[in-house]
Amino acid sequence: MTVRNYQKDLEKLIEKNMQEEKMPKLLLHSCCAPCSSYVMEYLSKYFQITIYYFNPNIFPPEEYEKRVREQENLIHKMNLPGNVKLLEGEYKPEEFFQMAKGLEKEPEGGERCFLCYEMRLRKTAQEAVRGGYDYFATTLSISPLKNAGKLNEIGEKVGKEWGALWLPSDFKKKNGYKRSVELSKEYHLYRQDYCGCVYSKAERTKNL
Repeated sequence: MTVRNYQKDLEKLIEKNMQEEKMPKLLLHSCCAPCSSYVMEYLSKYFQITIYYFNPNIFPPEEYEKRVREQENLIHKMNLPGNVKLLEGEYKPEEFFQMAKGLEKEPEGGERCFLCYEMRLRKTAQEAVRGGYDYFATTLSISPLKNAGKLNEIGEKVGKEWGALWLPSDFKKKNGYKRSVELSKEYHLYRQDYCGCVYSKAERTKNL
C-alpha cells in the first residue's frame, strides 16, 4: 500500500501557483503560536495568510487567553512576507465538552482527538467559504504526536462538505518541527506542556 506524501502534494500545488503567478488566500487554522511559527515562515512566501485561531478545546479560559495573545504577538514580531492577519474565532468551551461527551476516558490521540480535529477544521472550512479564501489548512500536522494522515482525511472531508479547497500538508516534514522549536527559542515563545483540553492536561499530570 502506497502512503500518500502530503508534503509532495503541497510542493506541487505551490509550484503550479507560482507558474501561474498566483498568490492565493489561505485561511490557516492555528493550534498555538509555536506550531504556527514555522508554518507561517514557510507558507507566507507563497500565500496571503490569515491565521484563524479557533480552539474551544483549550482549558482553562486563562490558558486560552494566554495562547491566543501569544499567537497575536508572534505575528507582529515575525518579519514575514505579505501581511499576515489574525482572525480569532469564538471561544465556547461548552461546544467542545458536548462533542467529547462519552469519550472522556479516551486516550490522547484517539477518537476524541479525531472528533476535536473535525470540529475545528469544519469551522475553518466554513470561515474559508464565508471569507472567500482559496484554501484552508491547519498547523496541527507539525506535531510529531499528531496523525497527519487523519488530519488530511478530515480536512478533505469537511472541505467537500462546504465547498472549500483543502491544502494538503504534513508540516513536520522538511524538519518543520525542529524549525518550530528553533523559532520558539528565538522569539521566547510560551511552549505549553499539554495539548490544550482538560483531558490532555489530566493525562499529562498523571504521567509526571
